[in-house]
Amino acid sequence: MSTQTPYGIDVRRMEAFSAVELYALLKLRVAVFVVEQACAYPELDGKDCDALHLRLLIDGDTAAYARLLPPGDGPPRIGRVLVAPGHRGKGLGETIMQEAIRACEQHFPGAAIELSAQSYLERFYKALGFSPTSEEYVEDGIPHIDMVRPAGSRQPPL
Repeated sequence: MSTQTPYGIDVRRMEAFSAVELYALLKLRVAVFVVEQACAYPELDGKDCDALHLRLLIDGDTAAYARLLPPGDGPPRIGRVLVAPGHRGKGLGETIMQEAIRACEQHFPGAAIELSAQSYLERFYKALGFSPTSEEYVEDGIPHIDMVRPAGSRQPPL
């Protein structure tokens, strides 16, 4: 299900954000991953400086977000995927993931893409070309599964 909502995509490194923009982005991540999901864990994990930050903007507000980690010990990784509470139910989860895949293919060409999915979203990620690479495990009290999307997989239409 694709959204018909007009949106803008913004991909940049952390140092390209103003202090106010960065504060708003980190506040949203904490609100979703720490407060809403009731997970006490280090949301600010030291990886943001090396990452690309992809925002889906509607009327200037961050409606959805994903963090793209460059290749390191393995392929690039998509993580911290969220849709802001006020923008849920509009198909933006699929849209932000398609944009994240597109950005990974542009910035890290020829590489597979990894992610750690909350287990209940396995079917969602499979529809985007990801396949499980691990058994289910619990991270921060939430069941997860590792998944990979092979390089050169066909990008689903928006």
